[in-house]
Amino acid sequence: MKIRQPILTVAGHVDHGKTSILDALRRSAIAEKEAGHITQKISFTDFPAQSLRMRCPLIDKYGIKLDIPGFLFIDTPGHAAFNNLRKRGGSLADLAILVIDINEGIKPQTAEVIQILKANKTPFIVALNKVDKIQGWHKIKDEFKDNYDTQPVHVKQAFDEKYYTLVGALHDFGFNAELYFKITDFTKNLIIVPCSAKTGEGISEILMMICGLSQKFLREQLTLGEKAKGVVLEIKKEKTISYIEAILYDGNLSLGQEIAIAKFDGYFTSKVKSIHVIEPLSFKFKNCDSVRAAAGIRIQLADKLEILPGMPFMTYTNEKEVKDYFKKDVGESIKTEKQGIIIKADSLGSLEALMILLKQANVPVAKVGIGSISKSDILFAKSNLDSNPIDSVILGFNVEVDDDVLVNDKIKVITDEVVYKLIENLQLFREEKAKEIEKERLMSLFKVCKLEVLHNYVFRNTNPAIFGVRVVAGRMVTGQELIDENNEKIGRIKNIQSENKGVEEATEGMEVAISIPGVNFERKLKDKRYIYSEMSSKQFKSFKDNKDLLSSNELSALQEIKNIKQANDDNWGS
Repeated sequence: MKIRQPILTVAGHVDHGKTSILDALRRSAIAEKEAGHITQKISFTDFPAQSLRMRCPLIDKYGIKLDIPGFLFIDTPGHAAFNNLRKRGGSLADLAILVIDINEGIKPQTAEVIQILKANKTPFIVALNKVDKIQGWHKIKDEFKDNYDTQPVHVKQAFDEKYYTLVGALHDFGFNAELYFKITDFTKNLIIVPCSAKTGEGISEILMMICGLSQKFLREQLTLGEKAKGVVLEIKKEKTISYIEAILYDGNLSLGQEIAIAKFDGYFTSKVKSIHVIEPLSFKFKNCDSVRAAAGIRIQLADKLEILPGMPFMTYTNEKEVKDYFKKDVGESIKTEKQGIIIKADSLGSLEALMILLKQANVPVAKVGIGSISKSDILFAKSNLDSNPIDSVILGFNVEVDDDVLVNDKIKVITDEVVYKLIENLQLFREEKAKEIEKERLMSLFKVCKLEVLHNYVFRNTNPAIFGVRVVAGRMVTGQELIDENNEKIGRIKNIQSENKGVEEATEGMEVAISIPGVNFERKLKDKRYIYSEMSSKQFKSFKDNKDLLSSNELSALQEIKNIKQANDDNWGS
């Protein structure tokens, strides 16, 4: 039975040392070459079995039988959080190494990764990095277990405190985590391997653990199929040549073979013009006639096609089989609702990761897309304004806004390169918008306002009285009944005029003219400085119950109205 390489993802919070761990495993120095030491793109490394044995003597020491051909490692961008690369039926990764800085514990991106790994049911181990930064820690022996036993008591205590804090945090996510050498049943415990990418401590143990887990638990899913299947990572251009960088995760791919590549509304077909495969423990590609999974490849197609990153591809067999496959592959993960926000992302994998996190946050999604935010996205968001303004949002993960897009003030566009920040900003907007909507509803039912009478602007004394006021707090509307500070009724507002134009309402800070029929200004208002909106005890209670929606000025005006009313009725508003 032919088995393929397991595909392994290295993931975790930015700056916790993902690429450094991978560098230590493959003994390269990629992290130092990256801009700002943060991985700029997804890359892959072919790690053959013979190299595993050479770099991990523990495999032979502990008698691990190695049947797997090796590993294909994927290093995901730290600045863009964990990229949820997918294939049909779940994650593209068969196994993951979750890197956590022992000194920082679970950070927002770590939590995000754990949520996605759980959602995809991807097995993983924890590489507890940067043990060398624990004060007083010294690498004396090669294996962590022996090294831990040789540390001074106070250093052991410092390690234990950080370790058990992490174990408790992982328990909150539903995992019973334990040190790798204490586990007897690997189906019940999450493996933790303390390590240091800097000194190399624990790196052999990481390799030993992933080899053992792959051998014991992954054999069935590593069986090599007949048809070539893969996922597009990026579309690259060099001078006049365009090619696809991809992961082949099943089957064999050969020159001249016809493949189908998914799109949102169907698929493309084209013949493979050239194949380049990643060389073992290198970033160089070599030309070949055929390649077997799992492999990192670059392929050139015979036709120019608008292929989207993250889309799956497979050997073209017949229309029905291909349609059914892509429908389940693309369709199942991207399920939209009739009402909800719009999301745009840089790839299908990113889109799916975002969908998972939004679902967990109970945020509905009505429209999705790959690529920049366009005019059509703005138009779609506008359609939500009347039905549900809280959904008039466009969320963009790692994408730009088109130059010709004019964003409406009422349409919220939120973009970021880090998923958890994107979700945080969205939730903050939704909370604020929900309060604003509730306040609008409350103020449409009842009005609270405090007006300062502008005695220098009396335009008519009576029939009707027309004079100027400044809105000190709240909102004033036509038809509103007013009282003075002695709870005497003034009358009902017939018209409001601002800058010689009739308006339906006036808000805080505005100076306007109002007309009130049946009032003699000289008699009723000559010595009044402030007047207020009339309010029943029931209306006051509604405002009181929703006081967190009111501004400090509105709350102050509400208290003044209460004092005015209770001067005549002790039980009013109590």
